[in-house]
Amino acid sequence: MRRGIFIFAVVFCGVIFAIFAHAQQPGKIFRIGLLDPSDARSSAVRFEPFWQEIRRLGWIEGKNLAIEYRFAEEKSDRQPGIAEDLVRLKVDVIVCASTSAALAAKKATTTIPIVMANTADPVGAGLVASLSRPGGNVTGMSGLSVELNTKRLEVLKDVIPKLTRVGIPRYTSSAAAISDELQMKAVRAAAVTLKLKLEEIITKLDSEALDSAFQSLKEKQVEALLPVSRPLFGVRKHFVELANKYRLPAIYGQKGYIDEGGLMYYGVDSADNYRRAAVYVDKILKGTKPGELPIQQATKFEFVVNLKAAKQIGLTIPVRVLERANQVIK
Repeated sequence: MRRGIFIFAVVFCGVIFAIFAHAQQPGKIFRIGLLDPSDARSSAVRFEPFWQEIRRLGWIEGKNLAIEYRFAEEKSDRQPGIAEDLVRLKVDVIVCASTSAALAAKKATTTIPIVMANTADPVGAGLVASLSRPGGNVTGMSGLSVELNTKRLEVLKDVIPKLTRVGIPRYTSSAAAISDELQMKAVRAAAVTLKLKLEEIITKLDSEALDSAFQSLKEKQVEALLPVSRPLFGVRKHFVELANKYRLPAIYGQKGYIDEGGLMYYGVDSADNYRRAAVYVDKILKGTKPGELPIQQATKFEFVVNLKAAKQIGLTIPVRVLERANQVIK
């Protein structure tokens, strides 16, 4: 009897020791590769909701997570190379901040999971087969950029009922070419419906080129602006200054323009999209295949009007438009 108890105690202690020893062993450190066409400063602002959610889900850098940051610094030709670099590092998942980044990542790998934090039209861009069943190694969030540019055009018409001519500055960036064309196809169709003439102008991403572009748009007698391409983070302020200088009402697809004194912003609640992208990363790191996760479309939207900017260019925003805004800056 005593011998039996002794053997049981020894076995029991051995099991407890093994469990304890296993618990003390460091677990695997997963690696996230972040592929962003912009720079570290811009990325830090946009991705903060993503990292907050990652931490809330229990992922801690240095403990069970390592992060490989790669920024293209708005140089489109760098994206394929840095995507391949992340593949060589054998990261567990690649998170992409744009359509162009996702395309570069998909070209670099067919096996490493890719999560899009924001993309215009993943089906139209050839990233996935369908929204409900993406298949392959790509999934994530759709920012509905194509549809929202049509809505922004409608808002401009509501603000300026007699609007007839809208200027669209576009940027010479091959990385954004596919996304831009998808968006412009929808904008051109909407312009026909709204009886608006579009004046498209291609420009480089520097102050001197923008100055020339705005001068050309003014000569073409445009009455408002709809920027479609995602511009360089560093020229936002200058873009807004030029819009104010030429007294051209503009509606933007990036909320950062409002911080620089821009007139109007209409778009998705990007923070919500980035948080949901983090949830997908969590699922993938825990074993879910990306092809089994449907593409999620944006569900929360924001409309911001800056009355200070309106006053600066001598524009009166109709009350019916202000009533639709989530935020009015006075």
